[in-house]
Amino acid sequence: MDTPIDQHSSSSMKKVVYRQFGERDVLQVVSSDTPSPQEGEVLIRVHGAGLNPIDWKTRKGLGFVAQQIESSLPWTPGYDVAGEVVATGDNVTTLAPGDRVMGMIGFPLNGGAYSEYALARADELAIVPEELDLVTAGALPLAALTAWQALFEVAKLEPGQKILVHAGAGGVGHLAVQFALARGAHVIATASAGNRDFLAGLGVHEVIDYHTTDIADECYGLDVVLDLIGGDTGERSLRTLGENGMLVTIPTVTADEVVSAAEELGLRAHGMTVRPDVFHLDEIAELIEDGDVKVHLEKVFTLDQVAQAHELLEGGHVCGKLVLDCR
Repeated sequence: MDTPIDQHSSSSMKKVVYRQFGERDVLQVVSSDTPSPQEGEVLIRVHGAGLNPIDWKTRKGLGFVAQQIESSLPWTPGYDVAGEVVATGDNVTTLAPGDRVMGMIGFPLNGGAYSEYALARADELAIVPEELDLVTAGALPLAALTAWQALFEVAKLEPGQKILVHAGAGGVGHLAVQFALARGAHVIATASAGNRDFLAGLGVHEVIDYHTTDIADECYGLDVVLDLIGGDTGERSLRTLGENGMLVTIPTVTADEVVSAAEELGLRAHGMTVRPDVFHLDEIAELIEDGDVKVHLEKVFTLDQVAQAHELLEGGHVCGKLVLDCR
């Protein structure tokens, strides 16, 4: 049973819940009993819990997840987690207490990462490379898996191809440009003027200021466009594709209209939904170990600052990622 946080004891933990959909003031920090892992599960002492746009959209009652969880509130948000295994359930053979792990957990209907302790299935978790601290690692899984699956599963990006990444300095974008560079692609990104140096520092070949330049006038013959904005931006970006190019659009709200616009032009466009994949996380961890990919944090918040974190997240102009330090 959840209780006000000032009554919590050593056997309890702090977590974020909301009991109804709404603005940021529905987010509450409460005390709850620390759960025990069941068969196939581990209990994680959470260090970092990443924030993603789906978090605030679901909190507002928008989208598929909100429709599914409406009857089972209160709910603890968060899918991105990194921390230390403190207990394992029966039949867990791959992980042990003390292991440093990260994963995209409870997706899409369970969530649970905004918490001091979180349960996860052992098969959802990858080992965190020593080069990455656990708070930063908590910002990685969902954004990294979105970028990875869009580029290499859907678009099948190859070395030497030209790719345009919209919102290249954002959470998914700054990882996507690094993955594409590591694959040997020629990378173009859109961003505001203030993020030009950040992207150049990552190695991006061309940065286009979307405030002053129409990408359809600047780019043509592209092999891949990763559209992280959707709507009109996605539709206009179709004109930059080469004959055999592909646009992958991530925002689900406008995916159908972007795909339909592509079909009318005889071009290829696909929407996609990210899924947990521990093997992809392992490959991403290798790139981090090798120094080819870095996770950029714009700001770190405590659990008690979750409302401020959502305020910045909703603003939509985060450079890199936001994360809750749940220790």
